[in-house]
Amino acid sequence: MTDTGDAATILPRPDFTATFPGPFPASLHGDHTERQLLGWLEEYPLLPSAEARSVLVNITSHGASRTFPTADPDDLVLFAELLLWLTAFDDVHGEGNAAGAPAILVDGTAELMLVLAGGSPPSLMNPFPAALYSLLARCRARTGPAAYLRLAASLRDTLMALVWEAHHVTEPERVALATYLQMRPHTVFVRTIIAAAEIVLDYELADAQRALAAVRHLENAGANLAGWVNDLASYEREAARGPMQPLSLPTLLRARHGGNLEEAFARASGMCENEAAVARQWIISLASDPSRTLTTHARALEDIVRSFIWHTSHARYQGPKCGREPGPTA
Repeated sequence: MTDTGDAATILPRPDFTATFPGPFPASLHGDHTERQLLGWLEEYPLLPSAEARSVLVNITSHGASRTFPTADPDDLVLFAELLLWLTAFDDVHGEGNAAGAPAILVDGTAELMLVLAGGSPPSLMNPFPAALYSLLARCRARTGPAAYLRLAASLRDTLMALVWEAHHVTEPERVALATYLQMRPHTVFVRTIIAAAEIVLDYELADAQRALAAVRHLENAGANLAGWVNDLASYEREAARGPMQPLSLPTLLRARHGGNLEEAFARASGMCENEAAVARQWIISLASDPSRTLTTHARALEDIVRSFIWHTSHARYQGPKCGREPGPTA
């Protein structure tokens, strides 16, 4: 049963004032992006509820403006549409069908895999494959083949991770902590966001740069931090839905170490603060590199981390309807 007694206490939260202090920069195109997303959902009705559309569009547009504050308006809108699509799929098929109808999630994912494999245009009767087909075509037109393939691969990884998550959501304590830590960056969409950065900001790491230890350490730290911050922000609302504990970092820390929820939050908060320090260390290192591309990548990762920290205070996280939300869109 859900441990509601622990959740009634004021739970510890990470302190990022030494590593990622606010306020965070934001694009001037957030309102424009919000209007564009509302129009896009008229073409692709991904969400049935007007309230859900309004909240998701708001956090997606203004979260995207903090993820890539220097992006031009068209690229920012494309990125925001991609994030909205991912979040809507997770809401409708991932969280909506995870426990009660996982076969529907698997079938929906299979349709999307065919789109990612380059299949023929899907019917507009199903908005998720149709919207993905359009998004992929626009991404392909904006970048080179290598960057496009990295983005497509990250989307496949995310879809498979959502299926994995649905398979384990009813018995979260049976998931090994180490496995969860490896899977979480994919279910929070941050790996896709990192892949999208090179398309949105129009740069590309060389293979030798991508293989640098500093780049890998920064990306891993940023990806870890994204998932852990998100878990802490959404835990209490997920737990309130019951009856099982959420498949979330605090749950698995308690399964590994014992103790109450407050102790698990304190442990997770310490993990977040340590990982933030690691990310900051590598941002500083890469931002001072003579290579302009590495500097751009470091600043992109800095803004991605900032957006994950920012979005957890959004209204989408308030109330029992909200589940664990991905990335700067949620």
